[in-house]
Amino acid sequence: YTNSFLFFYQSVLLSTMVLEKPIVIDCRDHLHGRLASIVAKELLAGQKVVLVRCEEMVISGSLVRNQTKYAQFRAKHMNTNPERGPFHFRSPARIVWRTIRGMVHQKTARGQAAIGRLSTFEGIPHPYDKMKRKVIPAALRVVRLKPGRNFCKLGDLANNVGWKHKELVDRLEDKRRAKSEAFFQKKKAAAALKAKAEEAAAGELAKVNETLAAAGY
Repeated sequence: YTNSFLFFYQSVLLSTMVLEKPIVIDCRDHLHGRLASIVAKELLAGQKVVLVRCEEMVISGSLVRNQTKYAQFRAKHMNTNPERGPFHFRSPARIVWRTIRGMVHQKTARGQAAIGRLSTFEGIPHPYDKMKRKVIPAALRVVRLKPGRNFCKLGDLANNVGWKHKELVDRLEDKRRAKSEAFFQKKKAAAALKAKAEEAAAGELAKVNETLAAAGY
């Protein structure tokens, strides 16, 4: 009886849960562990999540301290055949992916399905550069880390332990930012022109606006 009730409750819960389209999260200046735990919960609930700018994520503790911890992690391997793992990823996107994998019970079918809903990237590749990006306030460094504490960027750590594409990602990000700024200035100019035109035609449009307002627009 108890199992039947639990199954019914889970079915109702899943049918009423509202899932959005894939959420794109900008990882810049988020704390690594806090962001990972929140994303893991969302993945297990069935939400698709895309993490961009993983190299801009931060880890508490100085760069030297985190390099030492990573060196200890790299020393862990199978004694008789290191090719069998564990595998030590160097790129920031894969480091983040591996952290979240450890939070979703990845050896179960549910965990495998959850990690399949996650995508991680360095920089902001197409088409995510044209999509609305979100932040997680509960994981922001300025909110969670005490002022004065040491921290380091994941991209700097990855670069120091063998990631070879930091300069390439920085170059591509500079291009993307320049393109984004040009688009924003063009959009702002178009909005100003529209506002000016509406102001000039305000007298002519008064009756039309009244009719539209009465109709609920």
